[in-house]
Amino acid sequence: MSRPSGRLADQLRAVEFVCNVSKYAEGSCLVKFGDTHVMCTATIENHVPNWMKNSGKGWITAEYGMLPRATAQRTDREAAKGKQSGRTQEIQRLIGRAMRACINMEKMGERQLRLDCDVIQADGGTRTAAISGSYVASMLAFQHLQTIGLLKELPMKDSVAAISCGIYNGRAVLDLDYDEDSSAETDANFVITGRGGIVEIQGTAEKDPFSEAQLQELLDLAKKGCSELAELQSKALGLKI
Repeated sequence: MSRPSGRLADQLRAVEFVCNVSKYAEGSCLVKFGDTHVMCTATIENHVPNWMKNSGKGWITAEYGMLPRATAQRTDREAAKGKQSGRTQEIQRLIGRAMRACINMEKMGERQLRLDCDVIQADGGTRTAAISGSYVASMLAFQHLQTIGLLKELPMKDSVAAISCGIYNGRAVLDLDYDEDSSAETDANFVITGRGGIVEIQGTAEKDPFSEAQLQELLDLAKKGCSELAELQSKALGLKI
């Protein structure tokens, strides 16, 4: 079985994390998964939502969007339509959950971390790229607070990354691009921490149901992929793992 890209079944696309690409954001990362490019910025606000005031804890939230020509045909901005799609809302919540799983919000203090993920170019796996880039942007933002003396220690409990896997032409493959994603028999997304903890699994059979054995095969691929992503994240941040 050959993949449209020529990659091996367990091979990631070329992945790059470019740090500090925004002049103004406390943390920023341009993440590239092959031809999928997502700009992730992290903003620190010195307040929390009203329902969290006086809790001693911080909060993390995310927004996600696609630029009009991120895809082959232009799509209208959701702001012009007057509402966000269900897909956009789902992805925003997923990014927020992923970050909250790896950050100790008590150590943040009563601050809010706001993540903005803007898809510049889409070729499959935009949500997984957004999560992986958001971790890097978040770490940079907290490092900035520590540098200026507003945080004694970084609140990160672990790293987190995400990757897509699927059944394509009857075989489990890692990191689907659009050509594979659009015709895969099964499509799944995995959010996994640096220590191998599972934050979330999203899996859907597009045609025939998939088996428990196939799910395990997809999970094994995802763990391998996220482990490689964790190494690339650490290298971009100049950390040792």
